[in-house]
Amino acid sequence: MAFSGFLPTGALLDSLIHISNEVSSMEKFPFVQVRNTSTMIRRTKLLLSLFEEIQETNTKLPPSSILCLTELFSVIQRVKLIIQGCKDGSCLWNLMQTECISKQFYVLVKEMGRALDILPLSLLHITTDIREQVELLHKQAKRAELIIDNREFQRRDDLLRLMASNDEKNSKNKGFVDFDKVKDTLSNIGLRDPLDYEEEVSKLEAEAQRQAGTGGLIVVSNINNLIYLVSRAKSLIFSSNEETEKVKASSVQYSLTALRNFDLSSSSQMIVTNIPDEFRCPISLDLMRDPVIVSSGHTYDRTSIAQWINSGHHTCPKSGQRLIHMALIPNYALKSLVHQWCQEHSIPIIEHPSSSLSELERSSKGQRNSSENAIDHLSAAKAAVDAVKMTAEFLVGKLATGSPEIQRQAAYELRLLAKTGMDNRRIISEAGAIPFLVTLLSSQDPKIQENAVTALLNLSIFDNNKILIMAAGAVEKIVDVLELAKTMEARENAAAAIFSLSMIDNCKVSIGAHPRVIAGLVRLLREGTSTGKRDAATALINLAVYNINKASVVAAGAVSLLIDLLMDDKAGITDDALALLASLLGCHEGLEEVRKSRVLVPLLVDLLRFGSLKGKENAITLLLGLCKDGGEEIAGKLLMNPRSIPSLQSLATDGSLRARRKADALLRLLNRCCSHSHNTF
Repeated sequence: MAFSGFLPTGALLDSLIHISNEVSSMEKFPFVQVRNTSTMIRRTKLLLSLFEEIQETNTKLPPSSILCLTELFSVIQRVKLIIQGCKDGSCLWNLMQTECISKQFYVLVKEMGRALDILPLSLLHITTDIREQVELLHKQAKRAELIIDNREFQRRDDLLRLMASNDEKNSKNKGFVDFDKVKDTLSNIGLRDPLDYEEEVSKLEAEAQRQAGTGGLIVVSNINNLIYLVSRAKSLIFSSNEETEKVKASSVQYSLTALRNFDLSSSSQMIVTNIPDEFRCPISLDLMRDPVIVSSGHTYDRTSIAQWINSGHHTCPKSGQRLIHMALIPNYALKSLVHQWCQEHSIPIIEHPSSSLSELERSSKGQRNSSENAIDHLSAAKAAVDAVKMTAEFLVGKLATGSPEIQRQAAYELRLLAKTGMDNRRIISEAGAIPFLVTLLSSQDPKIQENAVTALLNLSIFDNNKILIMAAGAVEKIVDVLELAKTMEARENAAAAIFSLSMIDNCKVSIGAHPRVIAGLVRLLREGTSTGKRDAATALINLAVYNINKASVVAAGAVSLLIDLLMDDKAGITDDALALLASLLGCHEGLEEVRKSRVLVPLLVDLLRFGSLKGKENAITLLLGLCKDGGEEIAGKLLMNPRSIPSLQSLATDGSLRARRKADALLRLLNRCCSHSHNTF
């Protein structure tokens, strides 16, 4: 195998450490593949220690070790994808595929073992502890067997029996054979509230679309059966809960009839206080319980705007613009946010009398079976997607041709719509919103600019949109917003957008190469609010993965600023500042600049004692980096500080694995320095 395709050693180690940290920091395990996931994360953490140790030695590596590291990079990449798939994918579908996924984990463990076969541990300058850990990991990987959790097998069998009994009894009693069994089975898989059920249905629908081209009709049919099962179970389980709540309400003489007989606007004003302005209908100034968009791009409550139109008006109440059509398009994004706000403030969601069609349908069809309700739910889900598509296309049209006021409102609506799910982000980009939003970044209207950059930030969460935003030439204009925007929120969201876009490795280089990006982020780090400083710091940390960007961050004056922020309790970004300083030690310019500080060493010693877990790790990383390779002066300062040795000894005993390893290394280095000074005298 030729080595010309390999990354340079420094970049390879940076990439390995970066991706290993991503895998190691995955905290919330999926409900399936728990054993395989936890075991693989533990193995990755051990490899992370190896990679960091190799990087710290800063010596030339043998070709076989480069080949091994390249293979391990490929393995860990696939580990990340599988674990992410288990976390973000459908629990039910992953459970049905448990044997197949377990085999994928098994294959990766074996590939990890084969890669370690060619790692020349004896030629690497690493500590005995790390060498022993890697040797043990190698032996375990070679002896590893296929792990299939018996509990997951049992849950899958329960699920299959549930589906079989459901099909068998469906035509007889329109319900499940064992209601409690259904609830317990789905609860064990992680479905415990209505939102869990809705999210699972969305994930299954996405899986069905992915499988449609490759999985065949049988696979898609099986997924559709699961969708039907979950929808039907949700309808039964939570409609039962609603009946229970009604009984409880009646027992305390809560009169629903009296509540319905109240005038809606007056009763809602009695219940709801401190409504956010964006949730108020411009006509009634009351909470918008059923927000809709009219052709002018403005949003109103359905009841209020319907009364306005029915009374003979054909203009937008807010702008005075003539309505080119009378269609009322549901604003699902805003409705979702309103409902969420109501739930957080314990405010009941009261349906409007004007939208009583659904109420009449529910009352007249109250005897319908649960299977029809499930089908109605699926039809509604498809209708919701179609409505989002129509809404997005409508709003994009307003971005393209509307007046500044309409563009401001349309950008705001897209900002909200893009906040509520991956499907919405995909649909908005497919509607062609990104180029228009990028153009609006140059608007002289502060709110248009703020809404546009925030909408792009929300859209960029969907990975495919990152590429489209970069291709639209957005970086230049996002930097303009970062530097020149009139609102701090716009500047902060511009920094967050840069962070989001730079999550793709290729974008890190191109964004970092822009002459004003890093300087703009450092300026926000100096001038921003706590949120702005944190956004700027995280973006800089992400860009500083590459050495060429590290030098630019140092040149922009970040080092002295970061040290000042460590002493500023109000800034609230101590951990981020430490992480960025530790990263900047990786380039010569950064190391020299950090060593110039007279106040940093005492600060770091205090952080060893009082910092957070992450803060202690970064503080010890900084101290170790400063003392190595010509850092005798820093080592001398440490030895003279009466708190340093006790703090290091405490960390070496009680710290995290990474902190203990670095504390041991620093104590050995200080011991050598102390011995050398005695021998000199």
